[in-house]
Amino acid sequence: MTLNKNIKVKSVTSKQVIVVNQTIQAIIESIEKPAIFITPDYSIEAVNQAYRDTYSKPVILGKSKCYEVSHSSTKPCDQNGELCPLSSCKETQKNSSALHIHQTESGDVYCNILMKPVKDNDGITIGFLEILEKVDFASSYSSDRKLIGKSKPFQELLRMITRSANSDISILLQGETGTGKELVALSIHQASKRTNKPFIEVECIGLSESLFESELFGHEKGAFTGATTSKKGLVCMANGGTLFLDEIGDIPLNLQVKLLRLLETGHYRRVGSTEKQKANFRLICASHKNLEKMVEQGEFREDLYYRIDAFPIHLPTLKERKTDIPLLAEHLLLKSEFPTKKFTTEALNTLALYHYPGNVRELKNIVQRSALLSDDELITVEALPQKIIALSQTQSSGTNLISNEKKYITDLLKQYGNQPKIIAEKLEISVRTLYRKLQKHELTIQDFNK
Repeated sequence: MTLNKNIKVKSVTSKQVIVVNQTIQAIIESIEKPAIFITPDYSIEAVNQAYRDTYSKPVILGKSKCYEVSHSSTKPCDQNGELCPLSSCKETQKNSSALHIHQTESGDVYCNILMKPVKDNDGITIGFLEILEKVDFASSYSSDRKLIGKSKPFQELLRMITRSANSDISILLQGETGTGKELVALSIHQASKRTNKPFIEVECIGLSESLFESELFGHEKGAFTGATTSKKGLVCMANGGTLFLDEIGDIPLNLQVKLLRLLETGHYRRVGSTEKQKANFRLICASHKNLEKMVEQGEFREDLYYRIDAFPIHLPTLKERKTDIPLLAEHLLLKSEFPTKKFTTEALNTLALYHYPGNVRELKNIVQRSALLSDDELITVEALPQKIIALSQTQSSGTNLISNEKKYITDLLKQYGNQPKIIAEKLEISVRTLYRKLQKHELTIQDFNK
């Protein structure tokens, strides 16, 4: 964005500086979302009321740093392992965005941050406009009907959701069973401009041809045996909103052409009617199957695949989100019939070792079963399924073996010093294998010269 041409920001007179600050403040106040104007050294020079209302920490113009207010931190975000949109903006001189967890008046909240360089009439950047948008469909702690997590794969999922939400582009959600495709689809709908319109889900598994058309398009009275009244279809019910086709990979080939015709023409007919109806919905599809491979094998129409795959989103497995497992386990326990019980730290760490082929659905079952088996309010490792306990013991045993091996090699190095051949003989391995083990244990033979 560029300031008014009458503003000479390179001037050094106090009067002109005041005019510039007043202009920037006017820009900030005209923005409905929380917004600030910051200098390259992170200092907040202008702020609107929406921003002040968001954070408990007061903003002192000219003194407060953005990271102090939003993160209660003493260092910029990029020095704390986060992507800093200001750093990126300074480097590229282009708009930049990032997803952060901010410490707000109402607790930790996911926020989308848009950073824009502010330039004077000569094209010189004088500062940066930061606009915040709260991500209401996700949380970094236990919350009802929200996506929950903190891991990098989870945050990448949120980034893709927010990128796609305000568009009408067709979305394909692909992920294993139990990764939460329905909740992600609902989150996209809630974050979109269609949020006040219906969200209609269609379960595609097991639909026969007659049932598919009747359910999707509706039917007229007398259209077939048993059609004693006319019925609206799900496409009609989704008018203005979102149509979610779950497990679209299970639609038979002969029915895929009917769906393709709907997407290509934007029109449909109720069963038993000759009158065309206009469709108005945003399409989200989901499948745990590899649709691209199904296209190659002739099991899914290529033209339909490219219609629904305009914006693919990968849903990470729990195996990819290991750091989220303790958080999710505590959340699922809180929402179970045993909300007063708690996992011990050791039990949470043990749960995080398992690979969860059934993903969140399997974790939910394990949490409920462990709570039921625990006689005490604290759920210990002993209450967990045997397969998880055994995995923990195996990994612990492996860690001990590695630790003992390192200690034995270290003792030999202390005894024989820089004599790799003798040490290798004692270990009954080759010298080459010895050096590989030294590298694994981060040991250097020269450090033990006698």
